[in-house]
Amino acid sequence: MWNRSDLKQTAKEKLKGFYWQAFLVSLILIITGGSHNRLDLSSSGSSTGTNGGGEFAFELIVIAFLGILIFVALRIFVGYILEVGGRKYFIEFSRGNSQISYLLQYFDKKYYKNIITTLLFRGIYIFLWTLLLIIPGIIKMYEYRFVPYIIAENPELDHNQVLNLSSEMTAGQKLDILILDLSFLGWFLLGALFFGIGVLFVQPYYDAVNAELYQKLKKEV
Repeated sequence: MWNRSDLKQTAKEKLKGFYWQAFLVSLILIITGGSHNRLDLSSSGSSTGTNGGGEFAFELIVIAFLGILIFVALRIFVGYILEVGGRKYFIEFSRGNSQISYLLQYFDKKYYKNIITTLLFRGIYIFLWTLLLIIPGIIKMYEYRFVPYIIAENPELDHNQVLNLSSEMTAGQKLDILILDLSFLGWFLLGALFFGIGVLFVQPYYDAVNAELYQKLKKEV
């Protein structure tokens, strides 16, 4: 069993002396879309008026569409690899190994395709469940919380194995993990008061706690 206070205390102790290194990894995860509490696939819509500017509006739509395509491509082919590398860093960090080189570990041909495939399936499943209703999507997001952690340690596993392992790890734990996330709400709200920049400084603590949680739950599977 695990409890929130123990996870947080352990994470705080391990961050001492290595906070700025962990901060850099967390910042990269945020920039590349690999942090928790977000959907991998999202849709957005826009509307434009028609006051004789039809051609201009069309050009804007094309530019926006191309921008979205570029963003999605970067998220999949670069962001996914950095997300797994970032989780590898925090896993090893929780074991006392703080080498930032873990962040770039999976930019190789051996596991590159498998990592992208696994995280792409995760994103598609979460997106499809979200189409049903928001709540099922959130449940699925928590079910697959540890996908990048599992594949970071076991990059040879196929996507079905990784998704199933994450499902097993979070079975009966989703509500507790949600409560753990909510316990950080005050920190993130406080950080948001400083033009949102303060949130960045809370993120390493949050990531370290999640790595500790992963270590606890994987022993129970």
